[in-house]
Amino acid sequence: MPANSYEKPDFWSRKAFSEGYPARSVYKLKEIDEKFGLIPGNGTALDLGAAPGSWTVFLLRKLSSGGSVVSCDLNPLAKNVKGDKLTFIQGDLNDADIRSRIQALGPYDSVVCDAAPLTTGNRTVDTARSEQLVEMAIWYAENMLKKGGNFAVKIFQNGDQQVFIKKMRELFTTAKGFKPEACRSESFETYLIGLDRK
Repeated sequence: MPANSYEKPDFWSRKAFSEGYPARSVYKLKEIDEKFGLIPGNGTALDLGAAPGSWTVFLLRKLSSGGSVVSCDLNPLAKNVKGDKLTFIQGDLNDADIRSRIQALGPYDSVVCDAAPLTTGNRTVDTARSEQLVEMAIWYAENMLKKGGNFAVKIFQNGDQQVFIKKMRELFTTAKGFKPEACRSESFETYLIGLDRK
């Protein structure tokens, strides 16, 4: 795959920019939400690994006036990602202080995570790093979701998907894998979906 294959904006990227989203990833969440009813129209949502902020913008637009969004990432959100209903926490999601700050703003009706590791090009290493992020996201879902809440997390394929789904079936009424159409054809990412927190 050419090194610059991601640099040329494709259909989804152009659509995202025209609709005011920082990145094309928003359409993955939109498709997941439309298929599974992931995000309730009101309530609170937690966006893990949020930068540059496309999923946060989608959540803000989806939630009614009574809803709120908490987003967290090591990196800042894009400048145009802001709102009265948004609380952004910049920091490491594995840090105990960050976790307690996020927990204090919960519990949440939905937890979503589109975080990806810094990739090395070594698929084994990259998959292992992705799995660490999935474990972290499941921890947040287990500890901070309301009963009946929903969850979605990105994972690189060929990882221990079935292990994670088995774990998620203990927490959710329904747990399954799903690959949105907006994923790049050459990408080996997919999503794990957990519905109706027990």
